[in-house]
Amino acid sequence: MSGFVEKPEPLQVPGLVHLHTGKVRDLYQNEAGDLVMVASDRISAYDWVLPTEIPDKGRVLTQLSLWWFDLLQDLVPHHVLSTELPDGAPADWEGRTLVCRSLRMVPVECVARGYLTGSGLAEYESSRTVCGLALPEGLSDGSELPAPIFTPATKAAVGDHDENVSYEEVARQVGAETAALLRQTTLAVYGRARDIARDRGIILADTKFEFGLDGDGGLVLADEVLTPDSSRFWPAASWQPGRPQPSYDKQYVRDWLTSPASGWDRRAEQPPPALPPSVVAATRAKYVEAYEQLTGTAWS
Repeated sequence: MSGFVEKPEPLQVPGLVHLHTGKVRDLYQNEAGDLVMVASDRISAYDWVLPTEIPDKGRVLTQLSLWWFDLLQDLVPHHVLSTELPDGAPADWEGRTLVCRSLRMVPVECVARGYLTGSGLAEYESSRTVCGLALPEGLSDGSELPAPIFTPATKAAVGDHDENVSYEEVARQVGAETAALLRQTTLAVYGRARDIARDRGIILADTKFEFGLDGDGGLVLADEVLTPDSSRFWPAASWQPGRPQPSYDKQYVRDWLTSPASGWDRRAEQPPPALPPSVVAATRAKYVEAYEQLTGTAWS
């Protein structure tokens, strides 16, 4: 059992049709047929969307994505048309709303890994591979890979796990030409972002992208990009392979949920409890810190 602890009711905005409520984003369509994507302050962990929100989280994700889209647009076009609020939208949507091109979304999470951790580490320890790609002996948790790798995954519904799939399966689903373009573009964007982040004292361990196809079949970068929700960011100064790395993300939430303090049994079929104020504040601070260190701009 998983999903929303308390699924929110979508707001009714004149001229907009609600399409979908995701883990973090609410998706609408305007009268011109464009998508209106609103990033909430919801946070998920262990396949649950929690009942407690993290203040400013949606704005941080949106503003950081916009910053990255500008830096990457010579590599791949993005889907953003405007950041103007639709007429009649609530004031709270300011800073967290994107008006975007409607695309035919590619049904694949395009994951790039430059470092070994997470599900990749678990597979490596059992088979010396990640998504079927052979890796050398001697790597450990947090090791930099000899070269970044493309490790695609399925897109899961709310409450379900994304699952790694082989490159061959991607080619079967979307065609060999599109699969090759996805791999090439994913690794090119990751490489650019990794170097930018490294110059700012942050290691981009891995990240996932979503792409869509426009009316001409061209590849377009969509959804969010290179945020603490879609990426593992580690402080470069404290990077040390052989152990879990501190990170700029929701680790405070995960750690509290699995601690005795929460009283929650992850294996039971009960939803997780509300987060205490201290965990909310510490998590918000990590998101803001990532934004400020990457962009060099104070959060306001």
